[in-house]
Amino acid sequence: MASDRILVTGSAGLIGTALQRALRQADHDVRELDCRFHESRSQYGDVNDPKTVAQAARGCTGIIHLAAVSRVVWGEEEPSECWHTNVGGTANVLRAALAAEPSPWVIFASSREVYGQADSLPVREDAPLKPINVYAHAKVEGERRVSRARERGLQTAIVRLSNVYGSVFDHADRVVPAFARASAFGLPMKLQGRDHVFDFTHVDDVASGFLSLAARLQRGVTDMPILHLATGRPTTLGELASIANMAGGDRSQIYEAPQRSFDVARFVGDASLAETWLDWRPQISIEQGVTQMVDAFRTMRPPADDRRPAGGMAAGGM
Repeated sequence: MASDRILVTGSAGLIGTALQRALRQADHDVRELDCRFHESRSQYGDVNDPKTVAQAARGCTGIIHLAAVSRVVWGEEEPSECWHTNVGGTANVLRAALAAEPSPWVIFASSREVYGQADSLPVREDAPLKPINVYAHAKVEGERRVSRARERGLQTAIVRLSNVYGSVFDHADRVVPAFARASAFGLPMKLQGRDHVFDFTHVDDVASGFLSLAARLQRGVTDMPILHLATGRPTTLGELASIANMAGGDRSQIYEAPQRSFDVARFVGDASLAETWLDWRPQISIEQGVTQMVDAFRTMRPPADDRRPAGGMAAGGM
């Protein structure tokens, strides 16, 4: 029998799906909460409802808080909803944890978006925070509230994530699944910012990092610094397109398109603190991860004859 119970908010998302599976494989008792489940399911719940969050947190030894409006573009389209969920929902989680007896530890999933356009690469966790979009401002405020909760005695940790990918069921317009799908079926690719450089991290590596972090908190670590779960490897969007195209047999044409004003154009994370504190290192290279996705797309039903470029957004929140 599992000795602990961990609540995962946002458990139906890209990271949540991989994480709850990894937690169960490690013999943790997992409680899920996500508003994307059908209302008839026990896992259904909205972090914007404080009573639902308090009930879900009851009896848990830890909470991994992933639930959020998770796309930069969604935050620009619906700024009030982004702030309400990403800040208000986080406040509800922290209040529930502080009120529970005993209080569970809380891991807050933040984003590389908080740095904005970084002055130099790779970026360390103590680099200045210069958010340039609504999503990033909300994550900065979420981090601030987590830090205040720690000052009140709550055991907390903050991780900043970078361009997480790895599932064919991810949002179709995110850059890695968009390029992988285009490559699998020989469709054109739309490239927005050939020289933009990012740190693409496979979701299974991210889940592994969360497991390591949870294990430290379970053992009572209270001074965990903010950590990057990132590879430290720079990959331009032009290189990503080439990697994906090669995995599919070089059948896709690549089209250039203008970038958007609210997108961060460069980020590579220094992950040395995660290695020191968690003994964590990413295991899946961008070549391996993208090739796996191209192969997975090939097993699915081919799309209709659609020759429009498959566009990809690199700025996608966590």
